[in-house]
Amino acid sequence: MDAPAPGPGEMPEDPFALHNSASAVLDDRGRVVGWSDRAQEHLGYLPDEVLGRTALDFLSDPRDREAARDAAAACGRDRGRSGVLHVRHRSGRPVELGFRARPVIRAGSTREWFLVFAPAEEVRRWETDRSVLDGLFRRSPIGLSVHAPDLSILRINRALAKFTQLSPVEIRSRRIGDFLIGPDLQTIERRLRRVLETGTPLIFTEQPCRLRSDPGRERVVSVSAFRMEDPGGEILGVTQLVEDVTDRHRARRRLALLNRASALIGTTLDLDRTTRELADVAVPDLADAVSVDLLESVARGDETAEEESGAVRRMAAHSVMEEALGVMYSVGEVFHFDPRTPQARCLAEQQPILEPVLLSSPGWYFRDPERTRRALGLNAHSLIVVPLTARGLLLGLLSLWRAERPEPFEEDDLTLAEEFAARAALCIDNARRYTQQHQAALTLQRSLLPQALPEYSAVEVAHLYLPADPATGVGGDWFDVIPLSGARVALVVGDVVGHGLHAAATMGRLRTAVHTLAGLDFAPDEVLSHLDDLVMRLAAEQEPADGGSRGRQIVGATCLYAVYDPTSRRCTLARAGHSSPAVVTADGAVSLPDLPEGPPLGLGGLPFESAELELAEGSLLALYTNGLVEARGLELDEGLDRLREVLSRPGRTLEETCTDVQAALLPEHPPDDVALLLARTRVLAPERIASWELPAEPAAAARARHLAEATLTGWGLEELAFTAELVVSELVTNAYRYGGGGPVTLRLIRDRSLICEVSDGSSTAPHLRRARTTDEGGRGLFLVAQLTERWGTRYTRDGKTVWTEFPLTADES
Repeated sequence: MDAPAPGPGEMPEDPFALHNSASAVLDDRGRVVGWSDRAQEHLGYLPDEVLGRTALDFLSDPRDREAARDAAAACGRDRGRSGVLHVRHRSGRPVELGFRARPVIRAGSTREWFLVFAPAEEVRRWETDRSVLDGLFRRSPIGLSVHAPDLSILRINRALAKFTQLSPVEIRSRRIGDFLIGPDLQTIERRLRRVLETGTPLIFTEQPCRLRSDPGRERVVSVSAFRMEDPGGEILGVTQLVEDVTDRHRARRRLALLNRASALIGTTLDLDRTTRELADVAVPDLADAVSVDLLESVARGDETAEEESGAVRRMAAHSVMEEALGVMYSVGEVFHFDPRTPQARCLAEQQPILEPVLLSSPGWYFRDPERTRRALGLNAHSLIVVPLTARGLLLGLLSLWRAERPEPFEEDDLTLAEEFAARAALCIDNARRYTQQHQAALTLQRSLLPQALPEYSAVEVAHLYLPADPATGVGGDWFDVIPLSGARVALVVGDVVGHGLHAAATMGRLRTAVHTLAGLDFAPDEVLSHLDDLVMRLAAEQEPADGGSRGRQIVGATCLYAVYDPTSRRCTLARAGHSSPAVVTADGAVSLPDLPEGPPLGLGGLPFESAELELAEGSLLALYTNGLVEARGLELDEGLDRLREVLSRPGRTLEETCTDVQAALLPEHPPDDVALLLARTRVLAPERIASWELPAEPAAAARARHLAEATLTGWGLEELAFTAELVVSELVTNAYRYGGGGPVTLRLIRDRSLICEVSDGSSTAPHLRRARTTDEGGRGLFLVAQLTERWGTRYTRDGKTVWTEFPLTADES
């Protein structure tokens, strides 16, 4: 009978083993003189049927009889033979057998032949498996080692012997610890013992592998292992297959590092953070220490240019060794590289530099001998310097060191560092460009909006400004506090349609116009009328000449303009499409005055109206844009209710109120520009104001001089009395001459300056002119202008007021 074929993965038994093979004995004439039971099973002949007969006569197939005779002859000439024969079964069917023949010498020098044979298929399987086993030990490129249960080495193949640089014979009976160093040895022995104990194979498990013969070289191997057992289940040891996958591991690690760098570098447009991200990603996967240095102009956010000084700024530094940070230049430090250093050469040539052995590189050291000594103590042995360039501009350089990792940098590491730096440089350049734009936006914002509001006698103020676009830092909303004549103050809040720089530019033009109109002392409704005309002209300027489209245009704006007089506690307000302000009394009661609702600026042809409120001392005016009360998806009424609730809490400073309003009504990033102006009213004490109504007669000027002199003396301003008398006399004389015959009002106000006002019923404005030498008059206003700090005219419903201001010291005011 044929032996059953082995199952999948089973090793076939030796078909010529005595317990498994058939056997026969032939004499020197080819006659059968011995016949085994297994021979009977394979060929069907009983011993009595074959003994004494010539084997060729009854076994060989007639077609192969000649080949059988040749095989028999060959057996007679040499020491043995093996091969495959086609024979005939007793039933007549052909049988293919593999055989081995060996000569046996009998007494008298008689030669007989001992044959063992088995089915050819079993022989071929066994020969194939034996060839595979032989190939594993002789020709396989994958390392193979066989270990006893105590993990001593029984046998290794040639590939592993080459890996260890020893011959297979030299390695036998040794242990793994004779070749591997500490941590790597412990890892592999632990894993092999687990295979021995559990029988669970180890499959393609990667691990570091440092040889004692070459401890400075990084190796990574892939290990597979299985337990060996005999047919009875006794454990014979463990076999492991070892493949050097160092190159594959490095390639995979480099790709992972590049992917990680792409994900982690440039998460923001902040230059400092971007350089820190670059340093953090490079350590420890590529280097033990890293520094990022930018040209000083780049670090400032300026346009890059040739820097004669060659100054760089240390932007980031990172190291696996804490003590290394004490040797390196500090973050934020501005310094120069010695011209002999690799860094200086890299900046000059804009080419990467690889120094595998740092000590052999000229000029690698620091200018400071102590710092050089400490660097040597850290065993820094290898260096890569790569320029950071983007869009053709040199931005700085990246320096990488190795100290704890024993293997030096290689060309592949330099290639990786170049790709690494190229990706990082783009992010750094983007951050640099953003810094430039952000600084430009902040400069624009500082030029368009008031930064630090001065102290005013009329009001105490605080403000909140948040643009919808934090990248530009400006928007279309604005606020302003403008001092006016007579200790009055104008409070302004406006909102230009749109966001960003375009809206901000239009806002700047409107704010400039408001300042000009306020300087002319127009009433609030007149100011809005002039602004309306300006917005219409701006919209017309933006219309393309060819009738096409330029994208979204600024087509309108809203504005609230209020004038508060601390002498009368009256506030005059007008609005153009804007929300009414909130008025908060000293006890926390909040109201929204019902002001006439004017149209938004830019519609044209519609009138604006003013309203007047009388405010108690300490009242709070809250002027705001719609972005404040319509954030977080609130309806207008909901936003106003929430604003009332926050403003009704007494006992806080204006700055604290601004903070509370922001926390209650605004998200972290408002969807619209927000402006809030808070003004707490003040009142000038009656003793700081003096007012008289003088009849329009020639003696009015003298009377005015006397009243002014007496009042200023009472205020302790005797030094100003003479000058003030001259100015008052001139203004009252002009009012008498050109005021239309009505009474003349003189008012003196002692504020941060001394204010003199003369009012009459005429609307004719005085004009400053240069008198000729032959003129008898025309020099009065010229003297007024020379003797005062400021002067001007404002119009009222009943005429005009000419005012002047004299500067006062802090003690006098």
